[in-house]
Order: sequence, then structure tokens, then C-alpha cells
Amino acid sequence: MQPLVFIARLIGPLFVVLGVGILLNQAVYADMIGQAVLIPVLIYLTGMLALTAGVAMLNGYHAWTADWRVVITILGWIMVIAGIVRIVLPAVTAVLAIGLYSGSSAMPIVAVIVLVVGVFLSYQGYFRMQTL
Repeated sequence: MQPLVFIARLIGPLFVVLGVGILLNQAVYADMIGQAVLIPVLIYLTGMLALTAGVAMLNGYHAWTADWRVVITILGWIMVIAGIVRIVLPAVTAVLAIGLYSGSSAMPIVAVIVLVVGVFLSYQGYFRMQTL
């Protein structure tokens, strides 16, 4: 199995479950985020996890193609940048998270984006028959 397909198969279902979870439990997720950003060690640990996952994704596949595969590259870079920001600027991360997730419309928007990306990657990884 190619690394690209492996990454799509790994991230796709995770994002689907996260998106559905957020949609069904918006208040719970908003509360969890609100609590998590008050604990600096959680910001640091999630930064380490995001940076590690992003670098792993980019090591598995990194190309700026004009097709669906660029989604993997973009997600990898987003995770790398998010990890770096959380590690280097944890206070900024807390302020941004509180500001972003305190609004009532942020959670469903984030949930739908995560769900759509997850369904797309799951489809590409599991159901689309193609040769790369």
C-alpha cells in the first residue's frame, strides 16, 4: 500500500468520527476546548502530537499536485504549523482557541469541514479504484 493511501485511510475515518462527534456534542467539545486551553501542558502535548503527525504525513507524502492528493500535503502542513505554534506560542494558542470556539457558529462550521474532509479522504483511501 502506498503511503498516500495509508494516510488517507488513517486520517479519513478519524476525521469522520471527530466531525460526527462535534456535531452531536457541540457544547461538550466547546467545554473541553475551553478547559484544555487553560492547562499549558495540554497545549504543549497537543503541539507535540500535531507536529509529529504533520511531519509523519509529509514524510509519507509531500507533493503539490493538481488533484486530490494535495489535500494530504495541505493537512500535513497545517498540522506542522499548528504544532509549532502550540509549542512556541502556547499563550497565543489559548487566546485564539477561546476566541474562535466561544462563538456559537464556530463548532458546527469546524465539524462540517472536518466531516467533509474525512469523508473525502475515506472515499479516496478505501473506495476509489485508481493507480497512482
